Order: sequence, then structure tokens, then C-alpha cells
Amino acid sequence: MLRIPRIYLEITIFNFPFADDAPQYKADTLKLFAEIKAGKFMPFTSEYVKSELDGTKDTDKQAKMKALISEYGITTIPICEETEKLAAIYVAEGIIPKKFETDALHIASATVAGMDIIVSLNFKHIVKYRTIIQVEAINAQQFKVTSRITRTARIIR
Repeated sequence: MLRIPRIYLEITIFNFPFADDAPQYKADTLKLFAEIKAGKFMPFTSEYVKSELDGTKDTDKQAKMKALISEYGITTIPICEETEKLAAIYVAEGIIPKKFETDALHIASATVAGMDIIVSLNFKHIVKYRTIIQVEAINAQQFKVTSRITRTARIIR
């Protein structure tokens, strides 16, 4: 029997189901949520995403985005020291700018929690070839244990 992929949903994935100004991304994210409901993926997010959701100024949209977590049974990954240390390395190495440290925290959360895939529509810092290659290199250095060879989640859109 095949193992169900564990996916990390970054903040953008909660935004686009309600983005009428981006119909393709809206359609893609709605399809992803339908696949989650059908059991094709085990969905996860993090406390960092929840914190970002708390900062949404449009309270109606904020409530809808937060509702997706319970509606789709999305497990929340807690904040941990290992995640924060790994994110700090991504920033120190220039992979993610300090100003966008939360993006590093998303990648680190998914990596530390052993996710198979990071799902994101953040093309500036997360879904970027250079970021993916550099994160792989850092993770290879940080996780030298054989059982952690696949520590870097695949980043897809």
C-alpha cells in the first residue's frame, strides 16, 4: 500500500481559495483542497502560518482562511527550537532575506517535521529554483544522518 504524502501548506495556499482576482490560482488551490478532502494528501501547516493568518486585516477573509484548517483536518506543526535554528541558517546563508524570515520558518518547519512536499505560491522566496537548491545543500549539511537523507521537502506550486 502506498504511503499518503505529507504536505505542508504555506500561507499563500490559505489565501488563494478566496482570491477572485487570481482565477487560475484560485482554481488550483480549490482542486488541492478537494484532493485533501478525498484523502490523497495528509495536510499540515504550522503555528507560523496561524500567526500570519492572525495578521490578516480583512476579518471576514481571516475567518474563512482559518476555517480551512479545521474544515480540512489540517494538523498544525508547533514552534520548536530546531525549526528556528534551521530557519536562522537559511537567513544567515542569504537564501531567504532577513525581512522575509517567516518564509525561512515555513521551509524549516516542513523540513524538521519530515514533510514530503511544501505547497506554496510564493514565487519570490520559496518556489524559486535557487532557493530549492540552496535549501537542499544546507539540509544535506545539517542532517548528515542516513535516515534523514530526504529531509528537504519538495517545493511545488
